[in-house]
Amino acid sequence: MKALILVDHGSTVEEANALLEEVADKARTYRDSPFDMVEHCHMELCEPSIEDAFRKCVAAGASDITVHPYFLVPGRHSKSDIPRMVAEAARDFPQVSYRVTEPLGLHDKIIEVVFERSLV
Repeated sequence: MKALILVDHGSTVEEANALLEEVADKARTYRDSPFDMVEHCHMELCEPSIEDAFRKCVAAGASDITVHPYFLVPGRHSKSDIPRMVAEAARDFPQVSYRVTEPLGLHDKIIEVVFERSLV
């Protein structure tokens, strides 16, 4: 079973945290999804944690987990902190393969969204 975990920084502002949950909900129902399950989590400041999401995926039967930092640009969190935290969460599950992707970064669809939002 393939799982996707979306991870953001986390915030003390509930509205900010709820947005990632909405993104995960949309990803779960995306018709062409290559993933059997999608979870969300936050790096810090609130729950669920990276470890919580990883354990939930494993408990549901995931054997291949992709962790996507839901960040626009690469930085310390996406390059160092998140990979370290995922490795710590995966330590108890040597039978599970996992990878941490690059953040959103530059993509034509991002430019389309910028233009769309700028014309509102």
